[in-house]
Amino acid sequence: MIVVGTSGWQYRDWRGRFYPDGLPQRRWLEHYAAHFATVEVNNAFYRLPERDTFAQWRARTPDDFCVAVKVSRYLTHIRRLREPKEPVARFLDRASALGDRLGPVLLQLPPTLRADLDALEEALAQFPPHVRVAVEPRHASWWTEPARAVLAGHNAALCWADRKGRPVTPLWRTADFGYLRLHEGAARPWPRYGRAALRSWLDRIDPALDTFVYFNNDPGGAAVIDAGALAGAARSRGLLVSRTP
Repeated sequence: MIVVGTSGWQYRDWRGRFYPDGLPQRRWLEHYAAHFATVEVNNAFYRLPERDTFAQWRARTPDDFCVAVKVSRYLTHIRRLREPKEPVARFLDRASALGDRLGPVLLQLPPTLRADLDALEEALAQFPPHVRVAVEPRHASWWTEPARAVLAGHNAALCWADRKGRPVTPLWRTADFGYLRLHEGAARPWPRYGRAALRSWLDRIDPALDTFVYFNNDPGGAAVIDAGALAGAARSRGLLVSRTP
């Protein structure tokens, strides 16, 4: 299945575009979860929520909803993957309150972090096998076969990333699931994606794998529109895709 969502849901400029004008912000998650089956939580990267917050998200969403969570920058940007045991344990202790709503977790590495395979190996080893982990390196030194082997050895997905309709990562398949982030399209109005760009990503996705797709081009509600367009194109091909507006 292709599971489609957006990177976050609390954007003020979505009011009147996606959220009804009279809907209070405290009810936005429920509205979002009625239209999408997944969301990627980015704010955990900047400040890891308390366990109660994760538990509340679980209580406020339907049974088929899943939350992908971006791991705290304390692990990826401050410690730069070194000494991962404590930060990973703290993250899992809190995020586990999502229960069966917990989707993949994302390790987005800083663009200045050169390949450090020992550190990546140790960090990935801290996650139990039932937790799906995606890794988004952003330095070209990671694009090597040894790095690919480390990811595959832990069933960790290389996060495919797009900017302006073009892949910025290799299109390796290193896990039994896929993970794609679409950061910025090249169509108008900015930062929308054109239909050809979306179709090209459908060509690359393996329909035999669960693939999580998150639109991170939130300004002006572009992410919501493009998520719906991708899902519509997938359905026209007979592909199984999660609910979208």
